[in-house]
Amino acid sequence: MDDSLVRENIGLMPYLVAASQILGVAVLAVTGAWLSQYRGGFSWDGPEQFNVHPLCMVLGMVFLCGDALLVFRVFRHETKRATKILHGTLHILALIISLVGIIAVFQFHKKKNIPDMYSLHSWLGITTFSLYILQWILGFIMFFLPGVGFALRSRFKPFHVFLGLSLLVSTIATCLLGLTEKMLFALPDDYSKLPSEGVLANSLGLLLVVFGLVIAYILTRDEWRRPPLPEEQALSIDFKTLTQGESPTEP
Repeated sequence: MDDSLVRENIGLMPYLVAASQILGVAVLAVTGAWLSQYRGGFSWDGPEQFNVHPLCMVLGMVFLCGDALLVFRVFRHETKRATKILHGTLHILALIISLVGIIAVFQFHKKKNIPDMYSLHSWLGITTFSLYILQWILGFIMFFLPGVGFALRSRFKPFHVFLGLSLLVSTIATCLLGLTEKMLFALPDDYSKLPSEGVLANSLGLLLVVFGLVIAYILTRDEWRRPPLPEEQALSIDFKTLTQGESPTEP
């Protein structure tokens, strides 16, 4: 193992990050297999338009969001600005892909005359997505735009970190509600008999939970936080004292 990694005391973090990526790819693969094998595949204009919704939400709000949260743990020796840009870019990609999924389900409901926004899944989902947009906007203002004082950024940062992880948890909870709701609608008489589709959907739910737990564990270990680079440490006092800029340490 590299000496710098030993000195940073990152322990099992690289293996857990690798595990999170394997789990994330597995979640996407199982989602695609379920929708292709049992729900007829994907289309935008046909009856399979609904299937675009779960695929986009899992890809955007779960996998890409989870990876965005890991950026400051994984990219430990790149410049802070480059790391911020990658973090924000992954989040905006997640937002765009998820928006496609939301449009797909609303359009599908409209074509089929299905009521919108009556279930707990839809309430929690739209709340989570709205807060996700707000989180991205506030993060962009606080950490990218010039002129925001160091004190204000320091006070906002713990809230930003907390809300980011909370939104991932809320997203996974929304997915679990959606999976259960879909199985009860699609297999009203057979779900309790553990058909193959039900087993696959339940397995997907377990994978989502484990993915979230691994991400959360990585993010809550203080010793695995991104350390300031030497040049950042040398300039930090000047930034704080002279320009009231940002602290070099990121969550």
